[in-house]
Amino acid sequence: MSLNFKDKISQLPTGSFYCFYKKKKYLLTKQVYSNDKIIKIYAKELKGNDIVSGNYFVTIKNGLLKPCEMSDKKVIDFVTHLVVEEGNSK
Repeated sequence: MSLNFKDKISQLPTGSFYCFYKKKKYLLTKQVYSNDKIIKIYAKELKGNDIVSGNYFVTIKNGLLKPCEMSDKKVIDFVTHLVVEEGNSK
């Protein structure tokens, strides 16, 4: 797991917000559970069918990603390359 991923997923705002990934706009929701030990993300492409979803367990094995019906690579690439749209919390 790259340090970039760990830092980026932790620094994303909690709640729902718009972001861009590969020039496409998504609505991303980040939820945090168990005293910041579990991070859940769910992103839906607004003008398409793409979905990115996974749970990140911060304290297991120096960080354990459990994607939901997709590859680790897809979730990691999405999180590390997304750009949060400023000033548009949902």
